[in-house]
Amino acid sequence: MWGQAPAPRLPDQPDVFTAAEEFFELFERENDAVGALAARRRWVRAEIEATGTYVHTTAELVFGARVAWRNSARCIGRLYWKSLRVRDFRAIRGSAAVADRCVDHLRFATNGGRVRPTISVFAADSIDRRGPRIWNEQLIRYAGYRTEDGGVLGDPRYLEFTEAVRALGWRPPEQPGAFDVLPLVIDTEEEGTRWFELPSAVVHEVELTHPDLPWFAELGLRWHTVPAISNMSLVIGGVEYAAAPFNGWYMGTEIGARNLADQDRYAMLPEVARRMGLDTSHEQTLWKDRALVELNRAVLHSYAQADATITDHHTESERFLTHLAREEKAGRSCPADWSWIVPPVSGGLTPVFHRYYDTEQLWPNFVLGDEAASRGTQGAPARPPRRPETADDGVFSMFGLPLAAN
Repeated sequence: MWGQAPAPRLPDQPDVFTAAEEFFELFERENDAVGALAARRRWVRAEIEATGTYVHTTAELVFGARVAWRNSARCIGRLYWKSLRVRDFRAIRGSAAVADRCVDHLRFATNGGRVRPTISVFAADSIDRRGPRIWNEQLIRYAGYRTEDGGVLGDPRYLEFTEAVRALGWRPPEQPGAFDVLPLVIDTEEEGTRWFELPSAVVHEVELTHPDLPWFAELGLRWHTVPAISNMSLVIGGVEYAAAPFNGWYMGTEIGARNLADQDRYAMLPEVARRMGLDTSHEQTLWKDRALVELNRAVLHSYAQADATITDHHTESERFLTHLAREEKAGRSCPADWSWIVPPVSGGLTPVFHRYYDTEQLWPNFVLGDEAASRGTQGAPARPPRRPETADDGVFSMFGLPLAAN
């Protein structure tokens, strides 16, 4: 429900002084217990004048991260914005330590399948030090391999990313498959570019079956339960946190109507239709529509059987209107991108289809820069470290799991 493709590139926000002032006005307005923030504002202005930026308190970070979700125009699941768990890792710098916290993010957010909305915020850039970056679009993504016949094994979206991490030293399994989990790639100023294998214990996946079609299991399809977007920046009051992986839970159509169905992804509709015995000779048989419905039924059925959190597009559409009503009652605008809020299956049957939405951009928010977008699908040349690595630079995680850094 966070969306499978990147958010739109957002226009430049106001200068840091203006952005900070606007943020603190919002913070004070929505937190009655905070009281007047005149002294805090004077401190922040002095900090900006001295360093070009400022440091949020924990309370400001938590509030800002939750409001950024509330302002995310492409997310239909914002009814739950107040429930976002905010993990403050701004003191973490080393790439192994960042990867370690990402591993724990997945463990915490997965919660045995009962997914918890979570964000882990790492250090922002300072005047003399660059914060960490995560290459991956999401913490869990599947590799794509070119085959000898010109086809693709795995996820075509990540063909170039897979080739980039192989150039860094990562090696796929001896027998590559369609759902090989890619390593995390962390870039820091001090250590350059390093990759880290995700322990299988934190990659919670669901094998897909169908309630009425026994052969469906033979397709060997599966998907992970935590959609943790990891290449977007969290921007709060003029401060940009370039590494801030965050997740909600999946809406079924994100998997069944996009990841597994899109022609430039796993493109499973022709095979599902063939196995169903559908007439695919022309479009008017609506074979794609029929196959798409059954693929989405399989996703929802399988996640329910696995007791893994997921939502359907009809339920979530109703919940989004509840969110809109609450925001209107609170006197707030609720920006929404119609083309993303309306689900990719049976859009006209959902209540979100039949209305217009505000399009004003609000802050705090999540931003995707061009460089981060490119890294997320294509990778990038490795950056060398600025200092020699030390012997204890994160070969093992604090949880006792080998991370297999390059």
